[in-house]
Amino acid sequence: MNSMEKVRIARQLDKAPLVLKNARIVNVFTGLVETGDIAIGEDRILGIGDYAGLEEVDLSGKYVCPGFIDGHVHIESSMLTPPEFSRIIVPKGTTAIVADPHEIANVKGLEGIRFLMSSAHTTPLDVFMMIPSCVPATEFETSGARITPADVRKMRDVKNVIGLGEVMNYPGVLEGDPALHEKIAIMIDRRVDGHAPGLSGPDLNAYAATGIKTDHECTTKEELEERIARGMYVLLREGSHTQNVRELIRGVTEMNHRRCVFCTDDKHPEDILKEGHINHNVNLAIEAGLSPILAIRMATMNAAECYGLRGYGSIAPGYFADLLVFSDLNHIDPERVYKKGVLVAENGKALFEAVPYVNGFVTETVRIKQKKIRLDLSLSQPRVRVIDLIPNNATTGHGLASVKIENGKYVNDPKSDILKLAVVERHKHTGNVGLGLVRGYGLQGGAVAMTIAHDSHNLIVIGDNDEDMRLAIAEIVRINGGIVIVKDHRVADFLPLEVGGIMTVAKAETVMEKLNAMDAIARSMGVKPIHEDPFLSLAFLSLPVIPALKLTDRGLFDVAKFAFVSIEAPEEGQ
Repeated sequence: MNSMEKVRIARQLDKAPLVLKNARIVNVFTGLVETGDIAIGEDRILGIGDYAGLEEVDLSGKYVCPGFIDGHVHIESSMLTPPEFSRIIVPKGTTAIVADPHEIANVKGLEGIRFLMSSAHTTPLDVFMMIPSCVPATEFETSGARITPADVRKMRDVKNVIGLGEVMNYPGVLEGDPALHEKIAIMIDRRVDGHAPGLSGPDLNAYAATGIKTDHECTTKEELEERIARGMYVLLREGSHTQNVRELIRGVTEMNHRRCVFCTDDKHPEDILKEGHINHNVNLAIEAGLSPILAIRMATMNAAECYGLRGYGSIAPGYFADLLVFSDLNHIDPERVYKKGVLVAENGKALFEAVPYVNGFVTETVRIKQKKIRLDLSLSQPRVRVIDLIPNNATTGHGLASVKIENGKYVNDPKSDILKLAVVERHKHTGNVGLGLVRGYGLQGGAVAMTIAHDSHNLIVIGDNDEDMRLAIAEIVRINGGIVIVKDHRVADFLPLEVGGIMTVAKAETVMEKLNAMDAIARSMGVKPIHEDPFLSLAFLSLPVIPALKLTDRGLFDVAKFAFVSIEAPEEGQ
């Protein structure tokens, strides 16, 4: 279709290929709902008004709004590859995402990013990529790869690459890390994503002054307001583990909402299938009292403008025909989803196949010399530092405790609710094993091991005895990555994640069923109900950029000091 054919259709001189008739159209420019038809030609909207079409669909007064955009998501955290991820989020109304592939990049570098991009091309979902800024997240852990300034420059002009991924190493920004500042400079005319939990005052000013313009780590109304006041966009996150929309929406007003966007960050398949995706964020905001029009604007036009996505986020001539059809403005449950003018989902079901895509670069990524693994924790005194779990949060506490010692070694005491945690390097055969202690998980009579361990994705294992921890590690090696539960000295269940040790080409429903079964086993072993997801609760314990105390393959890490600390704590008064 040439430009004059489009002009003739828009002027009502010719029929449009497709017309959605009798729609109540959410106009994110005016904030009003207007009644009319939507004329579509090829992948674009050609007109709003009274139109005739070669194909006409009578919507009988149903609402239509632009397709939703997820402003920040790690596809890998769903444990699905892009085709299957697309199959479950598009029916929920998400038609475009801004993906940060730093999970697979930490395992396989540029090869991993290219795999994710190639895989995404097989789906109708638009996947825009941010090149990861912090691979590894810090220099205090061992990742499978590094992303250098030269790599960022190499990927800068690749199709669908739109910016630099979340700058998690905010101490590096403030202290002038040369490589990090070079990466920011390379992408300065694009969008540079932030990650600055707790940053405020002059430090926040300095962070924003480098060109970083978003943050999805706000947890309070005050943080949201300060970032907006400093010219940043705030991404209101609602994932499986970290859920901030209800709190942050208190700070969103008619005056400042244009600097607000929705994101999921990390969300498991079960939660997507049960709750929804970005439509869940929108519905939570509406339930909390935000105007439906403002909530829709945040999920569409705001996201498109934030990330420079031309042609996305609005219903108007010349924009892509990414459209949701639904009945209730106060609770958006898409009945039809159009992607670039094609009906791709109806009544919650995708109308396209998820074609599995994988290559040899991203499989067989677990490389561990099991004979080198040492799990003995030597202590000269009983007073120790412990990682205190905070329910459903990536942050942890920095606790103190007295533990049992026999023959100079830590011994588990079931009454103390303290468990041994190990992070085993799994990329380069180094033999590195970091050891720590965790309080508040509740597991008894076994171990849980995973190769999902943000962000370097080494092997993380927790347990109340070394025998079961070793058995869990051995099973992880056998299945080439995934999640394993050992109970009473036998493997109780496992989920293979054969792609990078963090994803699978299996169906979302299969992953959901397996995780539910494993969750039930974990609960039967005493894992506390305060942890909505017993596996995500572990996955963030190795991330040394989120306070307060974390464990990497190199040791126990104090995020506030940005330095390693001993497990043994000073005696009181010292």
